[in-house]
Amino acid sequence: LSSFEKMSHNSQLEHLQSRYVGTGHADTLKYEWQTTQHRDTYSTCVGHGSLAAYIAVADNESIGRVRFNLLEKMVRPCGPPPQQD
Repeated sequence: LSSFEKMSHNSQLEHLQSRYVGTGHADTLKYEWQTTQHRDTYSTCVGHGSLAAYIAVADNESIGRVRFNLLEKMVRPCGPPPQQD
């Protein structure tokens, strides 16, 4: 790749990272990235009725209970944050 193409790719990546929080950036911690991914997944399951119904059937729960449980999991999907040094 030429230096211009590398610069173009980097600027496109920086634009995506500034526009969409879930894409992360160079300083994103593993915990932050995992938390974002889990929350995105849970919110998709809550927002799409067919996914919530599928999970409800698989867990033998009501759809309302499944949505409630997924919303509860969004608070701390990956447990407490790691200790800072």
